[in-house]
Amino acid sequence: MPTNSHPTTTTAAYGESWYWDKRYASSSSGSGSESEASFDWYQKYPSLAPLLHLYIPRHHRVLVVGCGNSAFSEGMVNDGYAQVFNIDISSVVIAAMQRKYSSCSQLKYMKMDVRDMNAFEAGSFDAVVDKGTLDSILCGNNSQENAAKMLQEVGRVLKDRGIYLLITYGAPNYRLHLLRNSCSWTIKLHVIAGKLLSEETSQCQAWDLTFPVPLDDDGISTEAVLGKNPDVHYIYVCIKDKKHESTI
Repeated sequence: MPTNSHPTTTTAAYGESWYWDKRYASSSSGSGSESEASFDWYQKYPSLAPLLHLYIPRHHRVLVVGCGNSAFSEGMVNDGYAQVFNIDISSVVIAAMQRKYSSCSQLKYMKMDVRDMNAFEAGSFDAVVDKGTLDSILCGNNSQENAAKMLQEVGRVLKDRGIYLLITYGAPNYRLHLLRNSCSWTIKLHVIAGKLLSEETSQCQAWDLTFPVPLDDDGISTEAVLGKNPDVHYIYVCIKDKKHESTI
């Protein structure tokens, strides 16, 4: 393939299917085994399980967007979650995951663009889990437009009172306006250390994952709790507000 067939690979390519197809094909061939090629962005399931237990009952129908070759959904099933749907823009990784989990009826894998999930009817899911997918889209071209499309689709496929669990590096002053412009949410904020805890880790390590961080309208209140530029992953628990009945 000519070297100029795609732009130079940078984070701007994170929103493009060709980039992920190439990356997952290289990962699979280099490992020699699909099962060895799993990779989890940001956090693995055990570290986030207490928060999922708090907000997402095990019998709920869950959608994991931008699943990649993560073992996160396998962890959910092993923990008792019964219906976990997974989508990704890469046909390469979806084919690999379909083969890997062909005998696991609780896991479903589908090739799909999170900006266009028309294969799912409105109100199809009780919860949507996003571990870095919004961040990836925000690195790409037309980032604001594509992020808005994604968040509108997430809101559409969720049931009323459904949960959008967003794990991100984006602080409240960068994420709240995006979330609030996409759907009517009640938003809670949790945090977890962005890397393994050490003596140098900021005061956020003392903050219990299952306790929400105080959050005001512009997100400034979090700085008083976490300090400036904390090394954390922000976890936004977005509860879709119930639709108002028409008065017409």
